[in-house]
This record gives sequence, structure tokens and C-alpha cells, in this order.
Amino acid sequence: MKRLGTSALAAALLLAPVQAAPPAPAAAVKRPNIVILLADDWGFSDVGAFGAEYATPNLDALAYAGMRFSNFHVAGSCSPSRAMLQTGVMNHRNGLGNMPETIPDAHRGKPGYDTVLNHRVVTIAELFGAAGYNTYLTGKWHLGSDATRLPEARGYDRAFSLADAGADNFEQRPIEGLYDTAAWTENGKPATLPKDYYSSTFVVQKMIDYIDADRASGKPFLASINFLANHIPIQAPDSDIARYAAMYKEGWTKLREARAKRAAALGIVPAGAPMVTMATTPDWAKQSAEERAAAVRVMQAYAGMATAMDREIGRLVAHLKATGQYENTIFVFLSDNGAEPTNPFGSLRNRLFLDMQYDLSTANIGRRGSFSAIGPGWASAGASPLSGYKFSAAEGGLRVPLIVTWPGNKTIRAGAVNGGLAHVTDILPTLTELAGVADHGGSWKGKAVEPVTGRSLVPMLGGAAGSVHGNDPLGYELSGNSALFRGDYKLVRNLAPTGDGKWRLYDLKNDPGETKDLSAAEPARFDAMMTDYRAYAKANGVLDMPAGYTADAQINQYAWEQQGKKRAIKAGLWLGGGIVALTALIWGWRRRRRARRAASAV
Repeated sequence: MKRLGTSALAAALLLAPVQAAPPAPAAAVKRPNIVILLADDWGFSDVGAFGAEYATPNLDALAYAGMRFSNFHVAGSCSPSRAMLQTGVMNHRNGLGNMPETIPDAHRGKPGYDTVLNHRVVTIAELFGAAGYNTYLTGKWHLGSDATRLPEARGYDRAFSLADAGADNFEQRPIEGLYDTAAWTENGKPATLPKDYYSSTFVVQKMIDYIDADRASGKPFLASINFLANHIPIQAPDSDIARYAAMYKEGWTKLREARAKRAAALGIVPAGAPMVTMATTPDWAKQSAEERAAAVRVMQAYAGMATAMDREIGRLVAHLKATGQYENTIFVFLSDNGAEPTNPFGSLRNRLFLDMQYDLSTANIGRRGSFSAIGPGWASAGASPLSGYKFSAAEGGLRVPLIVTWPGNKTIRAGAVNGGLAHVTDILPTLTELAGVADHGGSWKGKAVEPVTGRSLVPMLGGAAGSVHGNDPLGYELSGNSALFRGDYKLVRNLAPTGDGKWRLYDLKNDPGETKDLSAAEPARFDAMMTDYRAYAKANGVLDMPAGYTADAQINQYAWEQQGKKRAIKAGLWLGGGIVALTALIWGWRRRRRARRAASAV
């Protein structure tokens, strides 16, 4: 069989009829709708079709109707990934060399460290909008909150978005201690959430409303749905939590092992691939009865939160089927980074503060008014069988599930698993090629912009072996955790607390769990890839981290600085009010004294 070139394959994907018939002229073919489903903090095996034990039937249906990518990489935290997804440009060039909550003060504002999406890049919404698409976004944005950086200023016709990293899932409430308010806006104006709000339900319903409002236009749409699930705080409807009441009592180590077996059976990882137990994973056997009860409950809530999100995806799919739009819609599902290991209760100060803000009782975990997180134990299961998790440059932090489906186009082999290296910057050029939307070519509205650095995955969608990146180097850095991918190999360094700052070399094809360091066995490859990494770091303006820096510590510092500002403002208001009151008293006393003197003089 003759192998199609990239452009020819894109044409085939766009034009191929479902039934044998004379091909229609290109102009008569309706361009596909695009739906991007972005989950928050879902680990590599957090979908049923990738090894999860909880129910994700709607995502699984999309997975088996299309292609799963088992070697797909993002950044180790949310906004850098989101910026790369939106632009197809590496994070140090789009402004997210680090995000506001984790950037050290010494880096803030340096080139590439804007902490917001800069104005030197073009978004996917701007490209598709210019090509005649209606463009919509709902949910988490986290790429800037000023008037020039909210979604509607970056190409989205309609947007209901959250500017922060996360918020409560049941009410309009921020993550207490991290933000003052939950910064929701609609089309650039402050917005109020409904009384019956639940995050996954709301962001899907709002997207359905947007799509329906413009159906009469006849235009195709680009819909970006950005879930809060499963970001901290872990919260789910009671019925979804109850569904998993009998599960998770054997602990995270057993779950990590079970998921690894399922992932291998599904063809997601090689059978028998070795894996490690992370040093930060607590010993389940040494947890007290109270600690185990709380841990079981939070994982039940996590599973319920995932299932609730999946159900809403199913509701969107059903709506698109009912309105005749499903067959010609390309669905892309991914997570913004690996599983979240942060323990918000790791310090007494944090615990005391959160205890004053929330009901932290075990019975309330996952419910309205609660605040909980899965921590490093369950995060190790979410990343299974990989090593590491969110914030790290280990595979558990960077490798996440990717599903690409176009139901009405049969060129994508149903149920296929592609193990070739793919990257989040590849999504934009893939979608523009499939939809026949022109790239900006490094120039937009008369000014030079950052060129797209990702590569179209269209050849891989068509069944081409290997990766579109071939043997070319692909660099990465965030918060001092760094990696260089080249072919099947990865050079990586992780700083404390997940690493020791030493560079290591792994063969990801045979050892995706990063268990065997090859740096001593293959010194020539190690040295060549170190040279590649230095070239990447120089070209992208990567800065060294200050001594002693960790992302966890920086987030805590950020949170307490925010609280300090709030306390200072309150103290200032109190002090200012006291001064005003005292001044009024003195002024009144002096006025009365002058009046008495005047009266006595008469």
C-alpha cells in the first residue's frame, strides 16, 4: 500500500467519505468542528482506556473510536501546558517559563518569564476565528487576567473562564489562602455562578449553550472545554462518591500495581515494564486507622469527580449526536500535567489555616465545604506505571493520556494505540492541518510573532510508524526540572524534593518507568544529549533556579504572601478607620470647646 505524504493524508482525513462514493469537491466539504477536552491533573492511567479502575465510559468510547497516544508529553504544571496547547509554541517563548504561583521573585518579568500568555504568540482561537470558525472557551484559563489577556481578547468569541489555577467546585469560592476571590468572568466581565453550580456540569452546559446560540450561522466551531476536575479541592456529587464506597481499601501501592497490569494488557505500556516505588510514597501499612479512612474517602471522591466529568462529556456527545454535529467533530482529550502529589496539610500552619476555612472531617471529604487532595500516595497510582508526578520532569509528571477521534472519518484506525513521541505543541498544527486552516507562518496582522514549534501528528493518525519528531531533539524545562527527548531516549534532571539534581539517561521505549539509568553505560549518547539540552536552554532563555528552590515551597510562600497582603490591607483599613474616627473625635471636641469659649465670652 502506498504511504500518503503529510499533505495528502490530511486531505484524505478531511475529504474521505464514510461510504464509497465519488469524492466531493473540496469546497463542498463542510469543515470539521473541533472539541478540545482538557482535564486538570489527570495522571497517565487516570482514564479507563489507559488503565483506570473507575468508570469513564464516554472517554473510553472516544478512545476506542479513534487513536490513543501512549507517549504524549505536556509540561509538569498547568499554565505552561495550556499556553503551549493554545499556541503550538514552547512555554519559554510564549511567556510561561514559569507560572505566577511557582516563579521565584528573581525570575519574574525576565524574557520568557512573563507568567502570562505574552503578545508575541497567536492562539488557536485567533487562527480558527480568522478562518471563519465560531470560537468558544469555558472553564479554567490561567493564562492572564487583565483585559488584554482574557480569552475573548485572545480570539474567543464567547468565553466563561476562570483566571486562577483552581477554585471550589460547588460554589463561587476561591482556594482559600491562595486567592482572594474566584475570578470567573464571561466575555471579559465579572460573572456570577448559578446556585446549583457544579464545575464539570457547568462548563459543559455553558459550552452547549454557546454552540446552540450560533448554530444558525452555519459556521463550524472550535470549542475548548477546560475542566476543574480533578484539581484540588477534590469534590464530587454525593452519588458519585457513593458509587466507589467499597473500593480503595487496600491502599495506593496495590492500586499502582493493578493499574500497571491493566495498562500493559491494553497495550499502553510494554508488558513486564519495570517500575519503581517513589521515595515520597508513604507506606500504607504504617498509616493509622484514621489516616487510612481519610485516604480511602479522598480516593473515592477523586474517582467520583472523574466519573462526574466523564458523564458530562457523554452529555455533550449526546447533544452533538442529537443535533447532527457529532460525525463531523474532531475530539481531542488530554490532561494538562500528571497527577497532583501536593499535600496541603503538610505543615501545621497550613493545617490550622485550612481547618478554620473548611469542614475537614473525614465524613465531609469530597462534599460541599470540604478541602482535600489525594497526596503523593494516590498520585503514584494515578501516574502508574510511571515514575514521578506533577511538577517533576519525570514521566509521571509529563506523560499524560491523549485521545484523538473523528467519528465520521474512518482514516483514523479505530482503537489504535500509537507509541511514538508526541508533544502538546503538536496539537495546534495537527488541528489546523486537519481542518484546512492556514498557519500564521510567523507573521500576524503585520507583525512578527513566534513561529509554531510543534509538528502535525497527521502522519501518526494515519498509521505511520514512529514519531513525527524522528531523531530530532525536543527540550523542556520548568522550575529547574529539565528534560531532552531524542528518539526513544530521554535525558532528565529533577531537583528536590522529587530528585537530587543529577542528570540521568533512560530508554523510554523499554523502560517508561525510568528505572535504569544508562548515563554510565552510554556516555557518548549522554554527552550528545547534554549538548542538545544546553543548545535548547540557550535558545529559549532558560534561567537557573535560585539555590534551595522547590515549587512546593514557592507555592506556600506565594500563598502566605497573599495572606499577608490581605492582613495588611485589613490592618490598614482598621488603622485608617481608627485614625479617621480619632480625628473626628478630636475635631468635634475642639469645635465644642471653641463654641463654649465663644459662649462664655458673650
